[in-house]
Amino acid sequence: MDLATRLRAFVREEQGQDLLEYALLIALIALVAVGAITAAGTNVSTVFTNIANKIVPAA
Repeated sequence: MDLATRLRAFVREEQGQDLLEYALLIALIALVAVGAITAAGTNVSTVFTNIANKIVPAA
């Protein structure tokens, strides 16, 4: 089988399309998760910094 024939067969197969859809869905979920974790991490860091600034060191 040459390359063109294999590509045509791959495009016609529904399993290949399903696999591509799942891969795109997983990539989108991963992108949203990274964004959410980054935003939450920044907020948590700000909260802890504010708490640390309000604590009076014992002398």
